[in-house]
Amino acid sequence: MKNIIHYAKNEKRTFTSKAFCAVDSLVLSQCAYLYFDGFFADIMERSAPVTIAAIAANENIESLYQYTMDSKNNQKLLPALANSPRFRNIEIYYYVNKLDYANEKQFSACTFILNDGTAYVAYRGTDSYFVGWKEDFNMAYTCPVPSQEESVYYLNTVGTLLSSRLRIGGHSKGGNLAVYAAMKCNTDIQSRIIDIFCHDGPGFREEVFASSDYKKIKDRIHLYVPQSALIGLLSEHREKYVVIKSSRIGIMQHDPYSWLIEGSDFVYLPDVKHIAVLANKTLTKWLSSLDDKKREVFVDTLYSVIKATGAKTFYDLTEDRRDKALAALDAIRGIDEETRRFVRQVVRSLILMAVNTLRAE
Repeated sequence: MKNIIHYAKNEKRTFTSKAFCAVDSLVLSQCAYLYFDGFFADIMERSAPVTIAAIAANENIESLYQYTMDSKNNQKLLPALANSPRFRNIEIYYYVNKLDYANEKQFSACTFILNDGTAYVAYRGTDSYFVGWKEDFNMAYTCPVPSQEESVYYLNTVGTLLSSRLRIGGHSKGGNLAVYAAMKCNTDIQSRIIDIFCHDGPGFREEVFASSDYKKIKDRIHLYVPQSALIGLLSEHREKYVVIKSSRIGIMQHDPYSWLIEGSDFVYLPDVKHIAVLANKTLTKWLSSLDDKKREVFVDTLYSVIKATGAKTFYDLTEDRRDKALAALDAIRGIDEETRRFVRQVVRSLILMAVNTLRAE
């Protein structure tokens, strides 16, 4: 079966011949994971346009793939886009990439100008940096997190610089940021948003859905999840989701390259798998059993163990593994007994809830 790489190779029609669709959104959301650092001027300086084809021809192309979660497939996707009549002349503007360890923020976004006169604002999801994963987990007990606030600022800035109609989206956390930015942006910019695409992105805390901000944009949100969805159904969602068939199993279905395509559209399924429903039910119950302070302590404790290794990315963990393992063990031993007891209790409660949920079924 085919994926977005095959779609990029085979879809020859431009956006004036074939309208923008959800597959295009996933393609551009995946492009947002590329590290365009050094390719663009400051966001406020609209320099000469840089097309996808021009970027693919750049001699520094290898730097695009650093720290990406799937460098191999990313290196296949970009040339396919560069040779595609549909994608090669798309112009990329306003690339931003911010990493802030002190404030636990990982944020990146860019804007694609299409030949149908619209713009697509793409927010990057969580990459290989642990600080980004920490920010994701922070969403369990606080809203907004720094990248959500940054997403609003970015959309307001780009929306002021452009006059076109807008589509916004992203994969994983990027989808969450797209929805949040659409909710909170200036009303004149909000009125120009056509669609909001959330590709397997986590949801929000309960109070968000009761807000007038959410109600203004909810009918423009399109949520796509794979059949064993876990990430995309975390926290709360009020949108009706569309299920995509994946070539992988379990949590690995979060990978956009595993989402199957037939012709020029996704392969759809009637619903998520029963085991995914059970897993999400368990996690929802578990999270609701913890107040915000307990969630914060749990997340901070786990992150402190990772920080102790000195690793900043997943790839760092592959180096000096023995030393990093010893550092992690020392960090665990250094956790006070009360906190260790609490973490054990929280993990135990998750296991018990999983067992009870399965029994109830």
